[in-house]
Formats: sequence, C-alpha cells, structure tokens
Amino acid sequence: MGKISAAITAVGAYVPEYVLTNQILETMVDTNDEWITSRTGIKERRILKDDGKGTSYLAIKAAQDLINKKGIDPKDIELVIVATATPDMKAASTASFTASEIGAVNAFSFDMDAACSSFLFGMSVAASYIETGRYKNVLLIGADKMSSIINYKDRATCIIFGDGAGAVLFEPNEENLGLQDEYLRSDGTGREFLQATYGGSSHALTKEIMDEGGQYAFQEGRTVFKNAVFNMADAAEKILERNNLTKDTVDWLAAHQANKRIIDATANRINLAPEKVMINIEKYGNTTSATLPLLINDYESQLKKGDNVIFAAFGGGFNWGSIYLKWAYNTAN
Repeated sequence: MGKISAAITAVGAYVPEYVLTNQILETMVDTNDEWITSRTGIKERRILKDDGKGTSYLAIKAAQDLINKKGIDPKDIELVIVATATPDMKAASTASFTASEIGAVNAFSFDMDAACSSFLFGMSVAASYIETGRYKNVLLIGADKMSSIINYKDRATCIIFGDGAGAVLFEPNEENLGLQDEYLRSDGTGREFLQATYGGSSHALTKEIMDEGGQYAFQEGRTVFKNAVFNMADAAEKILERNNLTKDTVDWLAAHQANKRIIDATANRINLAPEKVMINIEKYGNTTSATLPLLINDYESQLKKGDNVIFAAFGGGFNWGSIYLKWAYNTAN
C-alpha cells in the first residue's frame, strides 16, 4: 500500500437567499457603489435574515448539498469539523449539532476558530486525521453568519461581510493527490486590530456595553490591509519556493476573499495570470470561514484531476498561511 495523502473528494455550499447590494447599503450608511467596488471589489453579499437561525443552519445546508452530490451515507462520516468565528452558542459545539442534524451519528465533532483562516487551518487538521490511517471520511465545513456581529451603522465593516457556508469531504488517496504542503503562522500581537471583543471571557457583555454597540466586530482597516497583503502573499510565495512550483505549474490560486486588492497583490507576488485566480468576492463579500470552500464549489467544474491549487488566507488573531493541494477528481458533466 502506498503512502496515504488526504484528498478533497466532494464539495458543497449554501448561501442565503437575501441579497444585500451596494445600492441597499447606500440607504443605510454614508457610502456608494463606486466607493465600495473600487476599494473592495464587492458588489453584493448574502444575509441570513431568518430569526433564530444561526451558523449551524448554514453549515447543515452546505453539508446536505455535499452529501446529495456525493451520494455518501452520513453514517459513514467519522469526523465533522466546523470552522467558524460565529458559533451558534458558547460551549455547545456548532459542529456537534450540525453532525446530529445531517445524520452523521457515528462521527465525533468539534469547532475551530482562527477567524478568516479557520477553514485553511481546518484543512490541515482534517488532512492530519486522514493521514494517520485511522479515519477515511472527514467532513470539513466553513460557515459564518457574520451579520450576527456586524454593526450596520459602521461602514468600515458592514460593506465587507456576508453570510455563507461551504463544505468539503477529505478521503484517503494513494495517487499522491490531495494536500501536499502547508505554511501556517500566527501572531497574537495583532488581535487588537481585528476582533469582536465583548462577550469573550475577558470582556463581559453588559447592558451598557451593548447600548454602545460593543458587541460588534471591529477592525482597523489600514493595519489589517497592510498585514494581509504582506503575509498572505509571503506565505503563498514560500509554498511555491518549497515545492519548486512556478507561475506555469500552478493551475489555480484560491485566496481568501476579503478584498480584491489583497487577492491581486497575492497573485502578483507569485506572477500568476488573472485567469488562474479564483474570484467570487463580488457576489458574496467576505464570508470569513466560508470563502475558500465557496470558491472551490463555484470553480469545481473547471478543476481537473492533478491541478495544482494554492490556498491562502489571512485573518484576525493574526492568523495566516498557505496550503498546496493537488486536485483529486474530474467533475462529471
């Protein structure tokens, strides 16, 4: 038996029906379509409006889409990981509820939070479980209901974020396909520049704080942008160098969809042609943990077995990195 690698063998996705366009945002805050588009590349984002429905709703829908497309029996899933920065509840795992609702009754499950890098880090974790040889079916879901922590009077954040979920299935592979290498990093000194502070154990959520809007996400845009541009591009470049990859041998860049200028900077750093760069930020905005799986779901039909795909992300914490993965299947027409 050959060396076991961990390959993505199926994808699924879900985005809510409600579309929050730039034109609608113009009626809510002091902004306009031209300003948003030129600075972020975002035209619209999806918002989960239903009362009482949280991140698990998005995760369940994405998982069910994958299960239906793949035709897998949920009872065969052995581990469910939900990468999210917006869990349904504290302590009670969103992944556990998701697993139960999709019928993955034989799986253990847990949540992962590395902000916008959650899914990227989750890929490393899911692959590690497969590579041990103990597990054969690991479901990794990236899901966030960012609208639950966004202040729609703050134009610095409300124009950026949306809700959504994507899911991938990792299985063993003996053809040297799947995850090949990773470069993952963190720097905790950056947490003051991008966070949702109150409600955490060090910052109690009081009535006074809520009256002041302290429960919402905050970011210092200039600092975050500068760090994201440098670190995401640097990580992607290091992955290429370590694996002797070039602009000609890389087939796709799947970069976190936070800002088109950051995506362009990462592509330019590795000299990648625009047609090799996955882009869907104009449709969904920044869905945090969901951006990478939503990308590969949207581009699944264009991916071919053996394609070299470079994933890259940057998020609060700060957390960032890059993963090199060889695509493992062709999509049936």
